[in-house]
Amino acid sequence: MCTAICYRNNASYFGRNLDIDRGYGESVVITPRNYEIKMRCEKPLKSHYAMIGMATVVEDYPLYYEATNENGLSMAGLNFPENAVYCPYAEGKDNIAPFEFIPWILSQCACVDEARVLLERINLLKINFSEQLPLSPLHWMISDKKCSIVAEPLKDGLRIYDNPFEVLTNNPPFEYHCTNVSNYMGLSAGLASSQFGKRIPMKNYSLGMGALGLPGDYSSTSRFIRALFVKENSVSERNERSEVDQFFHILNSVAMPKGCVQSAEGFEYTRYSSCCNEDRGLYYYTTYDDLAIRAINMHDTDLDRSQLCTYAVHHM
Repeated sequence: MCTAICYRNNASYFGRNLDIDRGYGESVVITPRNYEIKMRCEKPLKSHYAMIGMATVVEDYPLYYEATNENGLSMAGLNFPENAVYCPYAEGKDNIAPFEFIPWILSQCACVDEARVLLERINLLKINFSEQLPLSPLHWMISDKKCSIVAEPLKDGLRIYDNPFEVLTNNPPFEYHCTNVSNYMGLSAGLASSQFGKRIPMKNYSLGMGALGLPGDYSSTSRFIRALFVKENSVSERNERSEVDQFFHILNSVAMPKGCVQSAEGFEYTRYSSCCNEDRGLYYYTTYDDLAIRAINMHDTDLDRSQLCTYAVHHM
């Protein structure tokens, strides 16, 4: 379970909630331009765009949950169980393991249009990172400073969708969410307007009645609608502090408190929330146990180095 959004005001911001039942030793990780990104079936990427995001580093390899590169192209992987289909090796394709997908795109592409070109050649391989780390079923949201797309590995191949909502959650597939939003076209931030005849006595007895029917549960379809409504009605001053604060308020509207969503392994909760200023490479995050917003600037690091730069994530 997860929610990713893109919020635009004075600048462009990309981020997500990671909703999960446990941690995997995640850190904020900067992959610099000269770190060699090893690939299972393709040639290693020895010189490329730098990126910053949240990842678990295993055997000196960054397994990114989401990241933004130095050009402002961002990408996040979200849980997509029972729908994600990965493939065997295919000649003539770029054979990329799903755990390589984020660095493969962000290391080579400066914008969504360039990502679309690579996506035409990609074959997402059914290869586990290791016996201890099997593949996760995922779909991805990819955003630059102007637009967003969704990539979904389905039975009939890798499907690419324009994403005018700039929101992504989980199941069902994205086409369903595109249809489902129309069920909520009557929502508004203002007062409700009666569609009954004038002789029927109705009145707004409270502020906020224009949003009656806005879903409040934690299902992926409901979080999609709620995140979209809150994001599209958000107002913030055109400065970094106000916009970042507002971004986290949007994510908080779909965050999961511990105990409210039970899975087979325990309770899913919003382990961390992230926000990256795509224009400046500023990565912000909060954690479940520490709501203080912390910031890391990728440009404070020597981006021409050849080793990963990791920052421990703060938990109380």
